[in-house]
Order: sequence, then structure tokens, then C-alpha cells
Amino acid sequence: MKAFLILEDGTVFTGTSIGSTREVISEIVFNTSMTGYLEVLTDPSYAGQAVVMTYPLIGNYGICKEDMESKKPWPVGYIVRELSRIPSNFRCEDTIQHFLELNDIPGISGIDTRALTKILREKGTMNGMITTKEGIDLDEAILRIKDYKVTGVVNATTCREKYVLPGNGKRVALLDLGAKNNIAHSLNNKGCAVTVFPAATKAEEILAENPNGIMLSNGPGDPKECAEIIIEVKKLYESGIPIFAICLGHQLMALATGADTHKLKYGHRGGNHPVKDLETGRVYISSQNHGYVVDIDTVDPSVAVPAFVNVNDGTNEGLKYIGKNIFTVQYHPEACPGPQDSSYLFDRFLNMMEDK
Repeated sequence: MKAFLILEDGTVFTGTSIGSTREVISEIVFNTSMTGYLEVLTDPSYAGQAVVMTYPLIGNYGICKEDMESKKPWPVGYIVRELSRIPSNFRCEDTIQHFLELNDIPGISGIDTRALTKILREKGTMNGMITTKEGIDLDEAILRIKDYKVTGVVNATTCREKYVLPGNGKRVALLDLGAKNNIAHSLNNKGCAVTVFPAATKAEEILAENPNGIMLSNGPGDPKECAEIIIEVKKLYESGIPIFAICLGHQLMALATGADTHKLKYGHRGGNHPVKDLETGRVYISSQNHGYVVDIDTVDPSVAVPAFVNVNDGTNEGLKYIGKNIFTVQYHPEACPGPQDSSYLFDRFLNMMEDK
């Protein structure tokens, strides 16, 4: 069956329908990872977006459910050059085509994803529609596409109630803003007892658990939409408890302490982004998935100083807070998918809790 991808600038790509045949409008973003497509599909940070995979062949090792980063996939659309329909891997449990169908995710294959990615890089991230309807009124469709906004996604992706991953080490409170599973698992694997809290949890409830440390997770959407959460993050900042924040958590901590954020032209999404540790000068290859960054010019140097910088575009990738046991990073130290260069940051967090 034919499928069409319509961008808000009027560009139309024609390909083959994969997954669900329902029509969707979403933000269109691209990911440069060569592997890890299942982790991408199940990363809550993609809620409200359709993902373009730049690698030309997707699905060749099938679906290995052990690798899922949450219980379900979150992108509302999936766009690939070529879909492997006969996967080969001893861990394979399903095909990506069937996985998309089961989860009612529409997609499109057989389009020039290189050309699509160049458009998104040159013009910036834009909205788009995936549809199987032929003869659609393009002008009317573009009006609907332009009206779309990614909203309410943190509330949609967070856990519904508190739960615990038991451990014999330090007690960590993880605020789930749309967290990938491997954040909690990375802490748990180091012996930490991890209590995971829904995003709307009040700071007082978290602090009442008397945690040794607090983790603020990754998550989807515009950080400025999380106004009520930012108020609670400010209370956590003032608590004196060691805090480690990742991605959206990093942005919310910056907003809570008076800094600003802005949207990138086309975001950072992939497993190959270089970041430089400003303290050591060492460069790490990182896994990233974000469309917004902290505006470093708005950070009060008496509150925080830059700790990491993106080597490609010079944007901020982390902050160290003055007089506080708090550090934050924009990228994903838990990798999955991606390199494990930055797993040492979890050890740094454990050391902070020991010192405290």
C-alpha cells in the first residue's frame, strides 16, 4: 500500500506503508544511530514525534524485547529507507513490521531518508503527516500540520505510581519524567535501592523518604511546559541532597535556578555525539536524544558553571552547581543504545552520596 509523508513546507514523499495505516500528524525528527532501533522506538523522549532513521537498512536483527527501554513504543510514526522483512538474530522474537502493527504505529518505508534529513537540517525540525489517503487536499492538510504541537507528553510517559527496585546500597529517589529503564537499572546494578516517583510527585514526598541521592530523568517535550514540576525541582535543589540530572532533568534544574532554555534547529539524536569534559579536556562519544538545550548565556556563574560542551556545535552538555552536590548532563550516560564512555558519571554520583 502506498503511503505519503507530507511536511509543513509542502514537500511530499511517496513510499510504502509499514505498521498501522492510520493517519498521524507529529513533529518529524531524525536519529543517526546505526543500531538500537528498538531502544529508539521505546524511548519515552520520542513521545509526540515521528522518527526518521538515517541508517538505510532498519530491522535486520528483528525485535529483542529484552532491549526495550519501556513497556511500549512512544513515537507516533516511523520513517525508514528500507525495512528488513526477514530478520536474522538468535535473540529475535518478532519483526519490526509486526511490532509496529501490534502497537498501532504508522510508518513509511522506501523514501529517500537522506534527502528528508537534509531538509530537516537546512530548514529545521518541522511537523509532518503520514497518511495512506490518495488525492488528499494538500492546502488543508498543511494547515492541520502547522497547527500541531507536542504537549502533555511528560504526564503521558511517566509511571502511574511509585515503585521500588530493591538494593543494599545507597537509597536513590528517581523522578520519572519519561525515564528510560536503563537509568534505574544502571543505579540498581551498582547496588542502589531505587524508588521511582511519578513526575507530578511533590518534593516533600520525595524528601520524606530520606534518600541519599536524587536522580532527575530524561523525558520528552518542551521543558518550559513543566511549570509545576520546576517548582518542585527548586525545592529539591534547596534540600542539600546530592542530585544527578539527565537530559530533561538537566533542563528543568537549569530553569528552576533562573536559567533559560531554547529549541535547537534540528536537535541531537543518535549514538555518536562528541562531548568535551571541560575539567579534564577529554572528549567522550555520547548517546543523545533532545530538541532543547540550556542557554548557557543565561546561567548565573554564581549558581552553576559549564561542565561539558558539545564538540559539534558548542552547545551546553552539562552543568556543575556551585556550593551544591549537584551536577547535570544533557546526554545519556546509561547509553542503550550507544557507547558506554560516560557510565563513570554514575560512579561520580555514588561518590557524591558517600561524601555527603
